[in-house]
Amino acid sequence: MFTFRIGQGFDVHPFSEDSDRPLIIGGEILPGPGLDGHSDADLLAHAITDALLGAAGLDDIGQRFPDTDPSFSNANSLELLKNVVESLEEEGWEICNVDCNVIIEAPKLSEYKNSIQDRISKILNAPVTVKGRRSEGLGFIGKGEGAACLVVALISKS
Repeated sequence: MFTFRIGQGFDVHPFSEDSDRPLIIGGEILPGPGLDGHSDADLLAHAITDALLGAAGLDDIGQRFPDTDPSFSNANSLELLKNVVESLEEEGWEICNVDCNVIIEAPKLSEYKNSIQDRISKILNAPVTVKGRRSEGLGFIGKGEGAACLVVALISKS
């Protein structure tokens, strides 16, 4: 008999005032101002990481990779995600699929979506769907002050 677990992930970051900081989403460097954060601020990788940790009943991303730890300063979030995938595999979990909504006014993700999905799918060894959403001018995202990401992950164990 299989056990299935669902996890939800969320992340939000304001845009950085540092003009040299790159905008990284799903490991892809995109045009535009970067997001502010302790690591590389890859909100897609963070939300996926949190969804997987939650589904497996493990620590959340802040407990596992605290922003008070200098060793995670400017860390590559895909490396953190790989660490979590290894932990799930050690616990006997298999990732079934991940569905993601990145909410950002600009840039539009349509031309980067396939590359991002492929990159994350290879790390997870599972199907990944990434959808770009806009806030239609509403709230801090609509005003171009930041971005957010929502993720649902399904994992299984036999």
